Amino acid sequence: MPNLISGLQVDHKLGAGAFGEVLLGQDEAQGQVAVKRLIRKADWDDVKWKAWKAAFLAEAQNLSRAAHDHVVKVHHIVAADDDESVLICMAFCPGGSLQIPYERGPLTIPAVRKIGTDVLLGLSALHARKLIHRDIKPANILLDARGNALIGDFGLVTDEIAFGYASGAGYYDHIAYEIWQGKGTSVRSDIWALGATLFRLLHGKRWYEEMPEPKNIIAHGGFADGLKWLPHIPKRWRRVLRQMMEDDTSKRYQSADQAMGAIASLPVIPAWQAEVEPDKVRWELVSNGRLNVVEWKSAPRQNEWVAWSEPANGARGRKRTLGGSNGVVPSKQAISELERYLGA
Repeated sequence: MPNLISGLQVDHKLGAGAFGEVLLGQDEAQGQVAVKRLIRKADWDDVKWKAWKAAFLAEAQNLSRAAHDHVVKVHHIVAADDDESVLICMAFCPGGSLQIPYERGPLTIPAVRKIGTDVLLGLSALHARKLIHRDIKPANILLDARGNALIGDFGLVTDEIAFGYASGAGYYDHIAYEIWQGKGTSVRSDIWALGATLFRLLHGKRWYEEMPEPKNIIAHGGFADGLKWLPHIPKRWRRVLRQMMEDDTSKRYQSADQAMGAIASLPVIPAWQAEVEPDKVRWELVSNGRLNVVEWKSAPRQNEWVAWSEPANGARGRKRTLGGSNGVVPSKQAISELERYLGA
């Protein structure tokens, strides 16, 4: 890597995106930092590179003034001395992004409500400064040392590059209906993308990817109405997330503050921990010293479920059967029974 004008030192790569990479760095003034390196592409001539660099620098300068507890702080921007890359020096978030937790499986409802609230606080601050993020997704939400969620990765600086980026990064999933219709991004498209993100976090990667590909549905409308929900997700959660992803922007939450008010009222108990496996979902909940377990075998035409409790943490005691389907039942019946049992 070429020498850097500021003396900023960079170490190993933390991640990569369509426009460059994120590295761990050491800054003379800030100490340990994250460094987003925006790299000139091989097919960009001088005119195009100059325009892109100016756009990224302008956005980074705006963000450097957008100080907020739930927005990753931009310390400063520097350029490599060969003029082939720009580096944005940001606060380092040791908890990493939510992409890894999402890939592991569903997060609990209390965890997702906190994430949603944190991100909406950050979005409210950005929107108040006339900034639109355009790329809210699990990989762009970072956790600080206290477990607070912060908005990061501000790569999509104009509407013109949104589709090109989404195509290259495989993230058509987070492009709202109105953008497909050529109406551009807005505060409400950020809210749509957060609704999609919260749905993903509640269900985990395996469950999400068993659904039809969103990019084949969103552009035609009705995506939110066809979502396949895990049975423990409460009906009130479903209504709020569907409203966040309404096709008609006039029926969507109109601001981050409005969406935050809706999320603040959502229930967080019972706080089931779900694990999704091929053809099986398992829920666990510790209550009054006992581990409550529900298992649903969900193979095609082979739906059955059973619930029991047993002493928690290896304590002695008896296993107690609490409910079940009493054999194989149709899928719709199993889901309806599970929703009632799990408290949805």
